Amino acid sequence: MGGAGVTDAFVAYLREHNQPVTGQRLAVAGVVLGSREHLSADDVTRLLDARGAAVGTATVYRTLEVLVKSGLVVERDFGEGFRRYEPSRGMPNHEHLLCTACGTVREFRDERLERMTTLMAEAHGFARQRHRLVIYGVCEECRTGKGSSGPADPSLRPR
Repeated sequence: MGGAGVTDAFVAYLREHNQPVTGQRLAVAGVVLGSREHLSADDVTRLLDARGAAVGTATVYRTLEVLVKSGLVVERDFGEGFRRYEPSRGMPNHEHLLCTACGTVREFRDERLERMTTLMAEAHGFARQRHRLVIYGVCEECRTGKGSSGPADPSLRPR
């Protein structure tokens, strides 16, 4: 489902749940659903400001909550003191690498890890439903000082 498709899905969700469809909500949805980054609420606010969209911080938070409830966005807590949001995109379970220097988040999927978590759960008498893994480290760009470190969008880099 492309950008317009997920925005249409959000509009349908809002209408189905008798919630207002506003320009501000659609602006927030457009930023989050159109991003490949793992955005914080502050990132969303900054990106909206850069686009000249007047959306208050409280509206950003409330809209993110609705996007999560709709299933179009997944909320992530990487232990940084704030939450990040990524479009669900019908993605299978995946893991994250988080650079502790620049804040870049990279995704990966490895079937060996999937099998291992299932085996570990079964060995301890559990039927695995899901798991979550975040590997914290320093990305190659930060270690070597090459290239631009941080998220691809310069406005999202830590200040």
